[in-house]
Amino acid sequence: MHEHPAPDGLRLPRRGFLTGVAALSALGGLRASAQEPGAAADPLALDGPLGIPGPYPGRVIEVRKPGMINNGVRDRAAIKGALDRGMAELTGADDAVSAWRSFFEPGDVVAIKMNPVGRPLANSSTELMLEIVEGLKSAGVKTRDMFVFERYRSEFLDAGMADGVPDGISWGGLTYGNDPSQLEIAWPDGDAVSGYDPDEYVSMNLIHKDHDPKDDRAFRSHLGTLITRKVNKVVLLPVLKDHGSAGITGALKNMSHGLVNNVARSHSSAEANVCNQFIPEVVSHPIIRKKCVLQIMDGIVGVYQGGPFARAENPHWTWENNALLLATDPVAMDRIEWDMIDAKRRQMGLAPVGAVGKLGIDAEREGFDMRQPQHVILSGYLGLGEYRPEKIDHRVVNA
Repeated sequence: MHEHPAPDGLRLPRRGFLTGVAALSALGGLRASAQEPGAAADPLALDGPLGIPGPYPGRVIEVRKPGMINNGVRDRAAIKGALDRGMAELTGADDAVSAWRSFFEPGDVVAIKMNPVGRPLANSSTELMLEIVEGLKSAGVKTRDMFVFERYRSEFLDAGMADGVPDGISWGGLTYGNDPSQLEIAWPDGDAVSGYDPDEYVSMNLIHKDHDPKDDRAFRSHLGTLITRKVNKVVLLPVLKDHGSAGITGALKNMSHGLVNNVARSHSSAEANVCNQFIPEVVSHPIIRKKCVLQIMDGIVGVYQGGPFARAENPHWTWENNALLLATDPVAMDRIEWDMIDAKRRQMGLAPVGAVGKLGIDAEREGFDMRQPQHVILSGYLGLGEYRPEKIDHRVVNA
């Protein structure tokens, strides 16, 4: 049974009402939390040494190392060298092991969030994932306490990511099977990764064009049970890419569209692109803020047009960039990514991502009314990180 919409238009499930744990964000979203009611009522209660924006707000380390990829072939040793240098530079530690130990310790249960959407040319690299596993092990995290995952199990498999996961580490997708509606939360035939938490979600007055406004599920995006109940920390591997609706897809969108269900409502038609609302709302959920402790952007291959995809028929829209970006602050990371993609677009004779769309420049090429990279700035307004370029400590180092 559900309550009728409240006077301000927000739909409050009766269960969430009775537990008294809803909280409104600055953008008007509702977060229900049965797991951590005090934290849900006051997101600041979850602030600590880790989480978003983390111990290094505004700091973005860009590690450049030629040879991480060459003519489509990745070199794990080169990737390890770049990752080790980046971890030490981010934390100020003397070595990579000390850097990993500043984030993780024995007893932690850690999820590694991959991004396979840019298959086959621009995925989160298996080689990078393997070195992150080694970093976690150096901090004392057991392989039995690690998960490697993506939102859709099918995409994880299609990208070949399962083949690279070491023995003893669970892997999979939050959505186990086919679900065009994106509304299903329970997967009885699922695995250790699959399923969404009925008590942890972000609600907003936004639905998919094909959903029924009388169905309360259409207004909610539930967090994966893996995130809410099984792990205490998440390492995320976004990819350096543009995006047809969000402008860019980086650390923020990897969380907003990778940790919850019912995400297509953020851009369900060419005329109704609302990534500027959806992305900051979801990332503001207190459990996401608490548990997403480290962002490692795979910039080994970049995508400047056609993202989030990087299909074999359009290899000219990608480039071998040979860089990793590391941060605890997803907003600062994405602000730097935005600049990097726009710089590449200028080099290739294309307009900035914020200027293109069916109502703007390159109308015949674009799929949505206008791209919305401003979600990065709006996320900054909500305290999720540093959005002002002059306040960002962007360090470019060579490994």
